Amino acid sequence: MDNAKYLEWITKDLEDKDLMEELQNIKGNDEEINDRFYRELEFGTGGLRGVIGAGTNRMNIYTVRKATQGLANYVKDNWENGAVAISYDSRIKSDIFAKEAARVLAANGITVHIYRELMPTPCLSFAVRELHCQMGIMVTASHNPAKYNGYKAYGSDGCQITNETADAVLANMKAVNEFNDVKVMDFKEAVDKGFIRYIGDEVVEAFYCQVLSQSLHGDLVKKSSFKVVYTPLNGTGNKPVREILKRIGLQDVTVVPEQEKPDGHFTTCPYPNPEIKEALALGLKLCEETGSDLLLATDPDCDRVGIAVRYQGEYKLLTGNEVGCLLLNYIASQRKALGTLPQNPLTVKTIVTTSLIDEIAAEYGVEVHDVLTGFKFIGEFIGRLEQKGEENRYIFGFEESYGYLSGTYVRDKDAVVASMLICEMAAFYANEGKNLVEVLYELYAKYGYHLCTQKSFAFEGEAGMENMAAIMQSLREDPAEEIGGVKVVRFNDYQKRLAKDCLSGRQEPIALPSSNVLMYQLEDGCKAVIRPSGTEPKIKIYYFVIKDSEAAACKREASLNKDFTKLLKM
Repeated sequence: MDNAKYLEWITKDLEDKDLMEELQNIKGNDEEINDRFYRELEFGTGGLRGVIGAGTNRMNIYTVRKATQGLANYVKDNWENGAVAISYDSRIKSDIFAKEAARVLAANGITVHIYRELMPTPCLSFAVRELHCQMGIMVTASHNPAKYNGYKAYGSDGCQITNETADAVLANMKAVNEFNDVKVMDFKEAVDKGFIRYIGDEVVEAFYCQVLSQSLHGDLVKKSSFKVVYTPLNGTGNKPVREILKRIGLQDVTVVPEQEKPDGHFTTCPYPNPEIKEALALGLKLCEETGSDLLLATDPDCDRVGIAVRYQGEYKLLTGNEVGCLLLNYIASQRKALGTLPQNPLTVKTIVTTSLIDEIAAEYGVEVHDVLTGFKFIGEFIGRLEQKGEENRYIFGFEESYGYLSGTYVRDKDAVVASMLICEMAAFYANEGKNLVEVLYELYAKYGYHLCTQKSFAFEGEAGMENMAAIMQSLREDPAEEIGGVKVVRFNDYQKRLAKDCLSGRQEPIALPSSNVLMYQLEDGCKAVIRPSGTEPKIKIYYFVIKDSEAAACKREASLNKDFTKLLKM
């Protein structure tokens, strides 16, 4: 093992004394040293994400500065007077990392627009466009456990950066030493000289106005007796979500007190992910106590939202796919009824999102467009529509991982607008004597029971990353002809951008960009998609089953998971 990087770090007089203490504590422990220094945090289209701590494979002020110097060099290479917007969430050291990024940009002569306090990811996307910035930085690790933090980079279109931009920033980073080649300016001096500017209330208000413009039946919310429990999971949603719900006239909103204030330690929900029931335990308990109709939960950077609905005396959690289908059905049906559905309307979803959306969209004459996994591809699709003057055709976009967007004012998923529309939709159906679960079951009765699930397999450390790569390569080079005794009739390799009809042997190109994803279509109509996570050391498998009943679908999904687990040799 090469200890050169470790020795470089431990012999420096580091500004962050927490890092010095950590480096001293692992002295002589080759395994711990290797884990921190065997690589640099990978900078890709999702930016950086990693455990907070000392080393090149950790999130700390030095890795943040290095990444920002690479980004600053990219901005200077492409624009004369560049500007970058910055926001951050409630995670440990998010505010520090945001200010460090601002200091580096200011030292490079780049104007910084930074929020005065923590703000959601969609507010960063909005600020980039509203303030005509060339790039944006959001300091967050989304819904990862408390030990993580991250750094997402955005382009001038408000989307997360493209592969081309990420590669250019990464090349710049590799040419930079985190101690010797990074420019840093005093924060207060940069503010005094106008290099760092605080984002004003007028930008926040403009964001609120855009969110409110997506409302379809706000009048019904004001008249309803609908009761909601809300938890921001100690993140950024507390102020904006509550403000929007207040403005649409929702009278009865109870906030989970233990999860109201920002807290990067997430002591009441170690994995602050609204997809996971354990994170919603306190919210569900409060729902029981208050008799509320709906639980609403946003993740720390408030770009995802999960819900639970009171149904037959209990609270039923709905999946991201189910909520997305309900929202599209609500938006399409009500815009049609109101006469505001545009000509040639369209919706956008990712390739790992339910096909139930196709059935609903067809009923209202809405085109469905599939994109790769990641909401940035939905944002990029909106951008292409905008270039053609057709952005009004877009009525909704979503991904299965609880991310939704109505409107084109941002280019990332937005839990603020989604929270508003979910509450409005629930009040609308309550006015008709139905709750959201009953509406969902009506859709299933009409189109078949669509079960979509996701399983994750973790791979920790250097060996785990190598194992992940080897598994994906093996699956690609030797594609299975059958899974659990059922023939594979179609095999899509999105990295090679080839789709193969396994019965005829015919191949055809895939129009989407190259991505490390494999899709298996089975003879019985089931489908599975396999991909390594872009933000975590995991391989994810998505299962898609359509049956006449929930019981039949669950039984088939269980057998699929068993068969694919064997395929992965887990």
